[in-house]
Amino acid sequence: MCGICGIYNYSDPAPVDRQELKKMNDLLIHRGPDDEGYHLAGNIGLAMRRLSIIDLSTGHQPMCNEDGTVWLVFNGEIYNFQELRETLLAKGHVFRTKSDTETIVHLYEEKGADFPKELRGMFAIAIWDSKKRTLLLARDRLGKKPLYYYRDSRRFLFASEIKAILSQPGVERRPDKKAIHHFLSYNYIPAPITAFENIRKLPQASVLELNDLGLSVKPYWRLEFRQNRNISFSDAKDEIKRLVTESVKLRMIADVPLGAFLSGGIDSSIVVGVMSSLSSRPVKTFCIGFDEKDYDETLFAEAAAKKFGTEHLTLTVKPDAMETLPKLIWYYDQPFGDASALPSYYLARETRKHVTVALNGDGGDENFAGYGHYKDHMFAHYYYYQKLPGFLRKEIMPGIMKALGAGRNSDLMRRAKGFVESCALSPQERDIRLLTRYSKKELAAMYTPEFAASTADSDLDLYLAQKHAEAGTRDLLSQLLYADIMTYLPEDLMTKMDIASMANSLETRSPLLDHKLVEFAATLPSEFKLNKALQTKYILKEAFKDILPREIYERGKKGFGVPVGRWFRNELKDYLKDILLSGKFEKRNILKKEAVLNLVTEHIEGRRDNSERLWALVNLELWFRTFIDGFGV
Repeated sequence: MCGICGIYNYSDPAPVDRQELKKMNDLLIHRGPDDEGYHLAGNIGLAMRRLSIIDLSTGHQPMCNEDGTVWLVFNGEIYNFQELRETLLAKGHVFRTKSDTETIVHLYEEKGADFPKELRGMFAIAIWDSKKRTLLLARDRLGKKPLYYYRDSRRFLFASEIKAILSQPGVERRPDKKAIHHFLSYNYIPAPITAFENIRKLPQASVLELNDLGLSVKPYWRLEFRQNRNISFSDAKDEIKRLVTESVKLRMIADVPLGAFLSGGIDSSIVVGVMSSLSSRPVKTFCIGFDEKDYDETLFAEAAAKKFGTEHLTLTVKPDAMETLPKLIWYYDQPFGDASALPSYYLARETRKHVTVALNGDGGDENFAGYGHYKDHMFAHYYYYQKLPGFLRKEIMPGIMKALGAGRNSDLMRRAKGFVESCALSPQERDIRLLTRYSKKELAAMYTPEFAASTADSDLDLYLAQKHAEAGTRDLLSQLLYADIMTYLPEDLMTKMDIASMANSLETRSPLLDHKLVEFAATLPSEFKLNKALQTKYILKEAFKDILPREIYERGKKGFGVPVGRWFRNELKDYLKDILLSGKFEKRNILKKEAVLNLVTEHIEGRRDNSERLWALVNLELWFRTFIDGFGV
């Protein structure tokens, strides 16, 4: 696991300045504190920071082929590298190390730009081919490892984190208003855009090539939702158990201490249960606890730990958001509105004190329909929309909701009213309604005239609507799963986990996001995942029912969060006002002053829970202060 970066003066023969490359690399030291490496050859320079996991003594990067014409820097882990290595040895390739990195070098020699198709793992890779004068970048299928780039008329820069690119002379820090527009709606900024006008993010499952012909970005993988109606439920369960077990086993390969996150949810419990069955020693497991009961899952985690006989540590912390949030802003490089970034950071920080690698349960919800909004869709589409007579849907129900809501401006009534209204929408419109923080109408009313004009040609709805269309299936649940796997998973969950872990020099691995498991899950009939009784993750839970503690098998979905709403009404009330109402944020000329004041006042007075919206705005303002007002390295 590493941080990588590079400079290519593609239209200028001037040699790369080693000190400038080192400046980029030094900013990635948290991603790889164990080692650093450089390759400079004229107008190309590659660099890396290494967190040593496999082949500790000889896995130094950058790494080259036999004659030194191909050079590579790599962030991630390749779990099938030993199998690939044997194939490449049989073809005559000569290896100097036992690392997965060198396997990629020789695989590129065999396959060219198609080499990522053979890889099983998580990765962000840069390859310099001196014979072809080509720089190639690649990211893994599910977007676990990030890679950003910048191009002007003279040079091309790339790095695992944006801050490394910003360190270079002449790279301007101009906020991208359309990216902020998307952030306010989705809580994240979707690739390929970033919060900076001139910096881009390589999309998941894509290869970028830069050579004399120009720059191209092409996908190398596509998830196909084609349901196999011939497979039985029993056979599907068996195959899921086999694939999950295989995936976990592959991710237990490491030459350093290894453990797992154990939240007490279905997914992490399955991963830990399988790990325990494969390990000759107790698995080290870690859970984070909070004082607030509604946000504490330690009892469920301890039940799972007892069942699997793990060496369990409950890490109780008292979060100091005012102290930690500015650190997170620095690590994330961009506005990031998911408040669970905070507990994720704490969990990774405490876990790193004991192990270097931790497995997690990410991916179960997206593969097997674990989120509550899937149930909302199914209920709306198959029960409310199809079985309720039209006059009831269009006239009676809205009237009832209006009457019930009269004089009751509670969050519960607002959610109920919103759900009834969403039932009348198309699935794509409903998905947008359920997954965005504001509607287009709400944002338009809040924006300043100048900001509204600058984002008028950016259609927020198009982002999700395109993913529904790309799914290539008429099955509603499959469309929803595809959209989440292509949007929320890489842009929110994978970004959060990568930053939270690498900020603490911890490698995290996600067995439930092995692409072979993801591809198989996509072929399963939707009713295997969300059954007629609206039980989520049905087949996954049934496949591992024999190992799951009963209280975990039967519990509902619970998110990983912190009590932001209570904090903003109590201990962080003054902090909230200082950040959003002191005048600095108003000068950004994004939201009207009265709109922000209304959000803050409504929340503090308990008239409406605006915690998610306010958290996002606080992140946005702190990002401006950190990266636009005064970036320094």
